[in-house]
Amino acid sequence: MNKRIVVTGIGVLASTGIGKVAFWEGLENGRSGMKPVTLFDTSNLKSKQAGEISDFDPKTILGPKGLRNLDRTTLLVLCASKLALEDAKLECPVSEEDTDFYGVSLGSTMGSVRSISEFDKIALREGPRAVNPALFPNTVINSPASHISISFNIKGFNSTISTGFCSSLDAIFYAMNQINLYEYRTILTGGVEELCEQTYKGFHKIGNLSGARSDGVELNCPFDKRRNGFMFGEGAGIFVLEELEHAKNRNANIYGEILGYGTSFDPKSKNICSPKAEGALEAIRLALEDSKLSSKDVDHILASANSTLDCDVMETRAIKGIFGDRAKKIPVTSIKSMVGETFSASGAMSVAAGLFSLEEDLLFPTINFKKADRRCDLNYVVNKTRKNKVNKILVNCFSPTGSNSSLILGRYE
Repeated sequence: MNKRIVVTGIGVLASTGIGKVAFWEGLENGRSGMKPVTLFDTSNLKSKQAGEISDFDPKTILGPKGLRNLDRTTLLVLCASKLALEDAKLECPVSEEDTDFYGVSLGSTMGSVRSISEFDKIALREGPRAVNPALFPNTVINSPASHISISFNIKGFNSTISTGFCSSLDAIFYAMNQINLYEYRTILTGGVEELCEQTYKGFHKIGNLSGARSDGVELNCPFDKRRNGFMFGEGAGIFVLEELEHAKNRNANIYGEILGYGTSFDPKSKNICSPKAEGALEAIRLALEDSKLSSKDVDHILASANSTLDCDVMETRAIKGIFGDRAKKIPVTSIKSMVGETFSASGAMSVAAGLFSLEEDLLFPTINFKKADRRCDLNYVVNKTRKNKVNKILVNCFSPTGSNSSLILGRYE
């Protein structure tokens, strides 16, 4: 029998705000996190903006000790983890009595790219003996997840899920399985991605960034006809998942319940979202089936749309294919219009937004929407927050490289 799994803690850092309150207020006010990049030089690039967390100072959350050799990805996710544990009113670090019943499931894909690049740069220029061995652990992709366990004394399982755009949702599902199949009571799960020169310039080089092509205009406008590529974002979103009875026994605040999940890989996607949306359709269908819901039960969709021509159209088609006549009645939002495309953290960002929607019956806007596209013709929540009763939310993460995952959040009853 599947256990009921609920969210009792939220820790989030994004370009629109650090901490759940600032993050939610930023979304509610339709505030864009896009700004000129300061972490590295963009003078020779056409694209110059991103969702950078420009006021990030990990010492204010983690304290001053033990941070010197940690990379930006690890610092972001450690801050999010501590905020989540504190929000859930759990011991931080975890006590020896409870530690074996805790686990970590983190989604991360490109978090080690900068660390690998900088480590190898020194080795190639000055020789292997010149590198700082203390920086080597940052070059492996599971290092951020491991540091969560090290920092907060978590001795249960520790896993890193690396499936690109879908990493956060896939990591949450893995965490759910651990609670369902074993005796884990509390799991930290979510995703992280940092803004770094190597990934930014890589996506710029292949023309994926807004403004990278000949027109040079940087826009962040999902579903809008003017869209010309995504704008990069960074951040971390971590949640405390618990089995319902465990949460109730300690009188925890419950933000919402995770009702179902579905995933499907589309081999026809080759760095462009498949026009037929077969993988996306199947992921949504499986999520509904897993949650034992019908297409009539979903009353809000947090979209994967990231202001690229193919992704936004593909998702619109997938939603129509599943929801039929209801498709144009269900409110649809892409918070990427505000936080940017945060890749492995994107699902976690949407889940954090969805939990607030469940609490406050608010639908966040898709900002910068000015010019309608006849191929994207759903009920988008545009430019202003909308008051609306919400009970069941579909969260989508779809990738041009074939991965597709969907998750359904529900109001706790």
